[in-house]
Amino acid sequence: MEMSPITIVKKKILELLATRGLFLSRCIDVQTLKRLIERMHPRTTRFDLIRVGGETDGGYLVPDDLEGIVGCFSPGVDVVASFEAAIVARGIPCFLADASVAAPPISNSLIHFDQKFLGVVDDSLTTTMDTWVKAYAPPTGDLILQMDIEGAEWPVLLNVSDETLNRFRIIVLELHSLERLFDQVGFNFIFASLDRLLRRYHVVHLHPNNLVSPVQASGLAIPRLLEVTLLRHDRGQPTGYANRFPHPLDRRNLPDRRDYVLPECWFRSAN
Repeated sequence: MEMSPITIVKKKILELLATRGLFLSRCIDVQTLKRLIERMHPRTTRFDLIRVGGETDGGYLVPDDLEGIVGCFSPGVDVVASFEAAIVARGIPCFLADASVAAPPISNSLIHFDQKFLGVVDDSLTTTMDTWVKAYAPPTGDLILQMDIEGAEWPVLLNVSDETLNRFRIIVLELHSLERLFDQVGFNFIFASLDRLLRRYHVVHLHPNNLVSPVQASGLAIPRLLEVTLLRHDRGQPTGYANRFPHPLDRRNLPDRRDYVLPECWFRSAN
């Protein structure tokens, strides 16, 4: 079938972009994206939020519901480990994994380190969440997950079994590349990952990482890096919606950079 001149031009533009590593995809419906964001509006619970870790990058807000947690799994090792140090100070064993470093920055009898990336297969370089947790977690008891693995969280969240996922009472994630929510392929991938979590957990806190600025499009602001804290549903019904952002305990990830307040579309206002 003969192509129209406009179709030919569009095809040539797409081919030219592809040779430079640039691709165009269909944009997501804005209302569909808004519904996902609304599902992530942070809730208040019977547990106050506390800061665990340092005053800059590496410290996170979590519900004050750490009593009885028997292990912390923390993939993605940074040059600082203030969160992990605070966890082991509570007597909770902490399991770290990262193939990009030779050792964690702290040493403690409660710290266990594997020089592997978290992934979707078990081989010499990667381990799955299921295999990792099964190898180290006590057979019973709740766990906490703190994960910052530079975008690998999406396939990991889709790959982990329900059995393993359900063991985490609290999950703290840094979500990467959220600007991809604006294209259909990126939205489908991210939605599937978040939907698994939102069916089991309440979002209790959100905090944009100020390393990069939010993306503005279609009347929405999307943080490209977003810290998310979740609490499992069985820990109690929410008492309302959080509407004070930043939280008094929030801190800039990078103190010398401009801060980015959580955009209003990401929480339910007091009004």
